[in-house]
Amino acid sequence: MNMKERKIIFIVLLIIVADQVLKIWVKTHMPLSHTWEAYYRLPISPYESGIHVLGKKFQLFFVENEGMAWGWKFGGNFGKMALTLFRLLAVIFGIYYIRTLIRKNYHNGYIICAGLIFAGALGNLIDSMFYGLIFEESTYDHVAKLFPAHGYAGFLHGRVVDMLYFPLIKTHYPHWIPFVGGDEFEFFSPVFNIADASISIGVIALFLFQKRFVKKYPPDTQSAERETLNAERISLNPEGGTGMVLDSGWYMVYGGWWMGHGDCGRLQGR
Repeated sequence: MNMKERKIIFIVLLIIVADQVLKIWVKTHMPLSHTWEAYYRLPISPYESGIHVLGKKFQLFFVENEGMAWGWKFGGNFGKMALTLFRLLAVIFGIYYIRTLIRKNYHNGYIICAGLIFAGALGNLIDSMFYGLIFEESTYDHVAKLFPAHGYAGFLHGRVVDMLYFPLIKTHYPHWIPFVGGDEFEFFSPVFNIADASISIGVIALFLFQKRFVKKYPPDTQSAERETLNAERISLNPEGGTGMVLDSGWYMVYGGWWMGHGDCGRLQGR
């Protein structure tokens, strides 16, 4: 395993561990988050309205989705299974693709971006495959437990846990804008997770730096040739003289001939 492979494995593991640790903590400590006041019951958790990390601009706001990144959905139970299987195939292909990039000596930045996308896909795949089996149902009135007698869904039907929420701007569209005039406008409204962020960073970086990244660097031919020469014995004298390549690139001389660094000649005084 070379240095590039170790670097990519470290990045992928770091993202997966951070993503799953945060998801498991949210799932086992928070009910589904809401923004209304629940006057009809006592609070079931101090986190039921989310956690304000940096005021209202950055919150942990627990939601679940059955679809793709950023909460996009894809057609019922069949769509959910199809999406999970697609993620699984994408992850399997990703392993092969990243190994190919490393073997062909692509730019480090390109390989890291591919690793970020791969790690994000794997992080959400874990949710889809296993969370339905190992967690209770999360609701607005119930905090889920880990490893119940029965999970809330079957294999491949788990819901992805999202929690990162950045409502940086909340305002309204001007009334003169057709169709949406007067409606509420919020930036940034999607709730996402670390895996989603990893995918997005990888894709955006590839888009911004594609001219720099999409290059293959040739292998170190000079060192490869030197190793080949050092392993060979060659004949320098038709009369039977021989020589051997030294590590310095010069030849050891026998039979009256010498050669070194591309020069060849007859030794004098022989």
